[in-house]
Amino acid sequence: MNDSTLYKAWLQDERKPEGDPFDTYRRLLGRIVVKGEQHARVLSTAVAELINGLQAMLGIQPEVLNELPQEGSCLVLRTAAEPVSGLAHEVPRWDTGRDAFALRWVSADGTERMELDGTSASGVLYGVFRLLFGISRGWEPVRLVTEEQPANQLRMINQWDDADGSIERGYAGASIFYREGEIVRDLQRVRDYARLLASVGINAISINNVNVHERETRWVTEEYLPEVARVAEVFRDYGIALFLSINFAAPLSLGDLDTSDPLDEGVRQWWAEAATRIYRHIPDFGGFVVKADSEHRPGPFAYGRDHADGANMLAEAMAPFGGLVIWRCFVYNCMQDWRDRSTDRARAAYDHFKPLDGRFHDNVLLQIKNGPMDFQVREPVSPLFGAMQQTNQMIEFQITQEYTGQQRHLCYLVPQWKQVLDFNTHAADAGAEVKHVVDGSLFGMKYSGVAAVSNIGDDESWTGHPLAQANLYGYGRLTWDPELSAERIAEEWADLTFGDHPEVTHPIREMLMASWSIYENYTAPLGVGWMVVPHYHYGPDVDGYEYSRWGTYHFADRDGMGVDRTIAKGTGYTSQYFSPNKEMYDSLEKCPDELLLFFHHVPYSYRLHSGKTVIQHIYDTHFAGAEAAEELMHTWAAPALRDRVDPRRHAAVANRLAEQAEHAKHWRDVVNTYFYRKSGVPDERGRTIY
Repeated sequence: MNDSTLYKAWLQDERKPEGDPFDTYRRLLGRIVVKGEQHARVLSTAVAELINGLQAMLGIQPEVLNELPQEGSCLVLRTAAEPVSGLAHEVPRWDTGRDAFALRWVSADGTERMELDGTSASGVLYGVFRLLFGISRGWEPVRLVTEEQPANQLRMINQWDDADGSIERGYAGASIFYREGEIVRDLQRVRDYARLLASVGINAISINNVNVHERETRWVTEEYLPEVARVAEVFRDYGIALFLSINFAAPLSLGDLDTSDPLDEGVRQWWAEAATRIYRHIPDFGGFVVKADSEHRPGPFAYGRDHADGANMLAEAMAPFGGLVIWRCFVYNCMQDWRDRSTDRARAAYDHFKPLDGRFHDNVLLQIKNGPMDFQVREPVSPLFGAMQQTNQMIEFQITQEYTGQQRHLCYLVPQWKQVLDFNTHAADAGAEVKHVVDGSLFGMKYSGVAAVSNIGDDESWTGHPLAQANLYGYGRLTWDPELSAERIAEEWADLTFGDHPEVTHPIREMLMASWSIYENYTAPLGVGWMVVPHYHYGPDVDGYEYSRWGTYHFADRDGMGVDRTIAKGTGYTSQYFSPNKEMYDSLEKCPDELLLFFHHVPYSYRLHSGKTVIQHIYDTHFAGAEAAEELMHTWAAPALRDRVDPRRHAAVANRLAEQAEHAKHWRDVVNTYFYRKSGVPDERGRTIY
């Protein structure tokens, strides 16, 4: 494993000094009793991770035992199925499908002992990482006492990696999975990635782009499945199920059939045989991820069929093996006429999928983006959450910063995800927040969970910007427990990554917590996004998508700006929400300022709840955002951080923050100048606008 601090991310495992609490751990953890499936790969991984972590941090080589010793201290690891006589506690009766664990510290009759119980081997592994995290942060053993069960059943990462080694929307180097059309021979870096993911509770991964090209279409064939199985083996050791993104038209694309019609018997048989072949090579294969009839990807529409027809055909092929079909709801008209204001991309997912509620098989999950558009820095929650009450569903986030600075700008996304998960859909009288829709509890879904587009590549720091590691860590922690605060997650990550010195971790936490609003301030005003260079999505181009077929507009003219999505005069998008959200968004007076221009077209003179006019808000936020971006650079350059962060990491972050500070000024000047020239309204504070 690469031993640099950049590469180790939050798994630093630095050697701890003499003295308590570390001496207590050295005494407690010198012997490990392992009770479980002795040859289970995940349990073996858990034991190996524990031993390696204790050697690195405490300098001890634990003795591994099969039975509880008659006396003396030890740590007991066990799965729920393995009773151990002499223990003080029974294993809690959790939902065994949720990989829960309990950590206890027992001190009685002169004996000290730690006990780690898991409902599964994966639960034990998660508990081991939590134990090691506690040691790393210098916690007393009693502070580690906990019983935890992940809120979400499926906690998934989507790789948008292509076989040629590129990554669509990847900003941290090339793929760690592929080179020149083939899966890499050396999978050590993939194994290190599996460690990172498992340490924060991730249990599923799809390893190729949802835009499936010719080479990746062949991953389901006999020729390539042995190679895919090699990757599955690596993730299996860490309790992570492997999924593949598939080409819906594979029977046709591979030349086996002259159709991909989901109701054609030959097509149905082709996929049944493909599933049998896959599970012969990968018995614990998770399933398929499907992007169909979206952005020119093939799908059932070509044959006059709907999404339920397409998804159910694949689901029937996977059902005998327990496999899942994850069907993405990112479906819209990407050939829209910009002159036609009645067509609204925001409506599309609801309009396509809501009429199909209840028609999908029970091993199909609909994967719904957090907002109705496409991972913008600010947009409302998708109204599909709460509307699909008879269909398994999961939410999709984007860790990779496609529209939020591409990991060249600091933008900590956990606060944004928290707002989405905490949003009350009002689909029921109580407990109707999005987090309870996607964890399956609100409507009693059989399958549910969370997915996100990965932000890693072969960059030494994994994420290009070292501080962007906080988004990957934070995604895992929030998926495990949506009740965690963004502040707590930021503090955890900073402590684990940079050590627990408050003069380091506190400024980093504050930088992270401020960064989303800073980025929003100098880029996207009041819910209008997309003012970016088309296709590339880095840098300002206010009209870049304004006359575009993609359907992403701000409709700015000399009098005002914004998209009218109201029921009476606009596209009617607001009608897709439950009351009182529907009335809140539909009302100009009640609509939150931060989403005003997403829902309403208003004059520049319109006064916000803040008391400012729209145009003055644009000027003020863009000046403030650029100033705050420069302040991030100065904060990082302070002696407390410069002297305590190792030089390589400090320099890597400093370079990114310097680029952000300059680019924020460019954003400020382009956006302010555009709207000054549109509106003719000067800045009331007399600042320079070109």
